[in-house]
Amino acid sequence: MMLQKLNQVLGRIMPLLTPSSVVIGVLLSQYISGWNGAVPWIFAFITFAGSLSANFQSLRHALAHPLPMILALFVLHIFMPVFAWGSGHLIFKGDPLTITGLILAVVIPTGITSLIWASMYKGNVGLTLSIILVDTILSPLIVPVSLSLLAGAQVHMDVWGMMKGLIVMVVIPSFLGMLVNQFSPAERTAVLSRTFSPFSKICLMAVIAINSSVIAPYFQVIDLRFAGIAVMVFCIALTGYAVAWMIGKVMKRRQEEIVALIYTGGMRNISAGAVLAVGFFPSQVAVPVVIGMLFQQILAALFGHLLKRYELKPVLQKA
Repeated sequence: MMLQKLNQVLGRIMPLLTPSSVVIGVLLSQYISGWNGAVPWIFAFITFAGSLSANFQSLRHALAHPLPMILALFVLHIFMPVFAWGSGHLIFKGDPLTITGLILAVVIPTGITSLIWASMYKGNVGLTLSIILVDTILSPLIVPVSLSLLAGAQVHMDVWGMMKGLIVMVVIPSFLGMLVNQFSPAERTAVLSRTFSPFSKICLMAVIAINSSVIAPYFQVIDLRFAGIAVMVFCIALTGYAVAWMIGKVMKRRQEEIVALIYTGGMRNISAGAVLAVGFFPSQVAVPVVIGMLFQQILAALFGHLLKRYELKPVLQKA
């Protein structure tokens, strides 16, 4: 009972907790940035906890009815990269490094934490998980090809290292969670899911704070150019969520599918993007990607609030 109350409280104040975690990460960067090594394992727990509500039938259903997944991949890897490319050339004409950074921020695969947000707002967990898995597998091909086509950049990635990390964070814990759901009694799985739910939210806050600690050095010099890039990154990220929502409504998808589309279409594995930006490009390219770490979770909380107000009120009242 106490854990359920804690979970409800955390869910209600999530829009406050999320930006607060970003601020804490920036302010305390010297103390928590060293915890980066723990992030994959924290992510693995979050993924496992979220996957407890999915089983192999839900994954099979998502693959057998691929339209929602195709819609998400369209937003992720066709609409948003072209939109970022066009917006970058319109606002930052003659600044190829900033344009490349804007494109890189949206061609990276969908965010792993979209699973916890979709689960929190009654989204289709099986569909969310399927999109994450498929997009993760395709990312070593999609990211360099997209950058080459839109920015003319050649990215040399440690493909196996990236895949190995994502397998640990997503694939293995996802299948473990689905195995528990598949072969355990429904009541036991429900108890386990309720028990882990508040801890997964706390872990999400920890991940946001640790990842945000990486961006602290980029806030030492804030000028008009920095502010302009920040506004552009915010608008592009906002567009991802909004377009995914609009496409879901236009295509008359079910409510739980729309929630999954919003979070998989709007979120990115921004930590992986930051690593790529810092490791393979000049610092100017990294700036838009790193700024994206500040806005992504805030926008996730904002769209959760909008969903709760305009789409999910009857569902959440029954829950």
